[in-house]
Amino acid sequence: MKFYSRRTIRRTGITAVMACAFVLTGCSSSNTEYAYPESQGNERLPAKYSNEKSQDGSIFGDDDGFDLFGLFGGNSKNGGGGGGGGGIGVNSFLWRASLDTVSFMPLTSADPFGGVIITDWYTPPESPGERFKMNIYILGRQLRADGIRVAVFRQAHRAGAWADAKVKTETSTNLENQILTRARQLRVASASSR
Repeated sequence: MKFYSRRTIRRTGITAVMACAFVLTGCSSSNTEYAYPESQGNERLPAKYSNEKSQDGSIFGDDDGFDLFGLFGGNSKNGGGGGGGGGIGVNSFLWRASLDTVSFMPLTSADPFGGVIITDWYTPPESPGERFKMNIYILGRQLRADGIRVAVFRQAHRAGAWADAKVKTETSTNLENQILTRARQLRVASASSR
């Protein structure tokens, strides 16, 4: 039987405690708070971004069930030029057009199943005193004008710190229109290549 010295046992114990501390630190969450837009006035957020029950009947959309990556026959109601098929949970034309439109900005998160694209702060070279951030929400599987929402955040550099600044309401609308125009172009190109 082999006996270990107190020093060896102490080192092993300290090493184990440090390893546990590193593992637990990696599991902790940072206390970062993000300021996301909330519904204003009578405008209501879609059910998938609120606590309301979806009108579709299930969390996966229609009552026909969930079709994993289109492997089990697909949903005929979502066909018909919607472009929602494939391996993503939202309209593929809107998804691709959104990524194309914000390709100049760094991405923080892109969730093709939830239809959410979040960019990081971007400072245009022509105006180094301001920066922008966008959140893009694709709200469904159909290529429709009300299927996309863009939230734009702007900050201005004042007195050595970044401070929130107003964004014109038409900025979001113009970005939504640019994305819709690009999505239509992608749909036409897809239809003509078939």
